[in-house]
Amino acid sequence: MKLAILAPVAWRTPPRHYGPWEQVASTICEGMVQKGLDVTLFATLDSQTQGRLEGVIGKAYEEDPESDGLVSTCMHISYLMEKADQFDLIHNHFDYLPLTYSRLIKTPMVTTIHGFSSSKIWPVFERYNKLTHYVSISYADRLHSLDYIGNVYNGIRVDDFTFCDQPDDYLLFFGRIHPHKGTYEAIQIATKAKRKLIISGIIQDQVYFDEKVKPFIDNEQIVFVGSSGPQKRDQLLGKALALLHPISFDEPFGLSVAESMFCGTPVIAFNRGSMPELILHNETGFLVSKVDEAAGVVEQLGSLSRSFCRAHAIENFSSQRMVEGYYDVYQKILRD
Repeated sequence: MKLAILAPVAWRTPPRHYGPWEQVASTICEGMVQKGLDVTLFATLDSQTQGRLEGVIGKAYEEDPESDGLVSTCMHISYLMEKADQFDLIHNHFDYLPLTYSRLIKTPMVTTIHGFSSSKIWPVFERYNKLTHYVSISYADRLHSLDYIGNVYNGIRVDDFTFCDQPDDYLLFFGRIHPHKGTYEAIQIATKAKRKLIISGIIQDQVYFDEKVKPFIDNEQIVFVGSSGPQKRDQLLGKALALLHPISFDEPFGLSVAESMFCGTPVIAFNRGSMPELILHNETGFLVSKVDEAAGVVEQLGSLSRSFCRAHAIENFSSQRMVEGYYDVYQKILRD
């Protein structure tokens, strides 16, 4: 099988720090190479892969202030589509824009829907529903008007995360600094629970950070460490008493939630979107609905088994399981 994997070009593949779609595309690519498939990764030219690397964008547009994101996107997607006849299958991780080529190429395409940024993009997915194949990353994030060939949970390389059975006494917020992710609510939870909070992530909404987060940073109880690469991420997650995930939107998956459990660290999350599919309430964390409730369960964290958190993550969200899930999808498409 000659497989083309289309990664986004907002960040390098795999990402240096942030870039969840790029991370998933990379993990699938490397897994399929290990299975013996002939894989070509279409990504930025500074990306890394055991397969073939193709592309026309030298550097990710989020990492290059001189670049234009729309221009990079157009050039990148069209470059693959012009080579479509060289492949048996295209795996799209670049949202809805590649779908607009599906009537113009003969190569079948499978699209992982990493989430809907808004209902305004639904018509594109609906227009090409019969011409491509959709995979959801959680059952909670399915659009009823679409047909899905499968659901494959995002997978994580087990060896990238170290199990820690003796955590320090701090809570962790790990993710984009954005209202949707609930950084301010995490600060409230930690304050009410009288625990130290470490905040790590890229600032995606500067006004929100300046108004809702920065005033509380004292580098004692509330500490901001910026974005963290893989090694620092592993340390922060592993040593945390719990990950706080007080989201205000229906999150399609939540990689940091699974990553936390891989370290043995339970998660306190607002019960929205895919969270009930990731977290076993009272076993690998707590599903709550408000700040006071989240603060109230902090004292119950000691009753949870950190080894069970890791076992649950390995069983359900490993890279091996994800790769096998997509391999089954590929075989079904090619058989049909």
